[in-house]
Amino acid sequence: MRTARQRFDQLVLDVVEPLDERWQRHLGLVEYAVEDAPMLPDDWGDDTVPLSSLVRGKGQEPTRLVLFRRPIEHRATTRDDLEAMVHTVVVEQLAELLGLTPGQVDERYGD
Repeated sequence: MRTARQRFDQLVLDVVEPLDERWQRHLGLVEYAVEDAPMLPDDWGDDTVPLSSLVRGKGQEPTRLVLFRRPIEHRATTRDDLEAMVHTVVVEQLAELLGLTPGQVDERYGD
């Protein structure tokens, strides 16, 4: 039996792999990661907790895209919601990297 973390990690892989294969030559080196939750400062004034973090690589350093498992799971009520949310977050972040719209990155965006 897999843990919730392992199931989420697999879901992220299932979403990332085809998108990364399709856009790899335009993206360059991207590291994908999952963390439980973002580290927020004590004085975080916004009620919204980020679902992901994107840090562009410099020189030999790869770009790093991190999805935050617990905030994403908290917003999803069903497995389908969870899959759709992970897909949406990944596509939106890749669109930001590529300078494209999310619909250009994946035609299923928004379905």
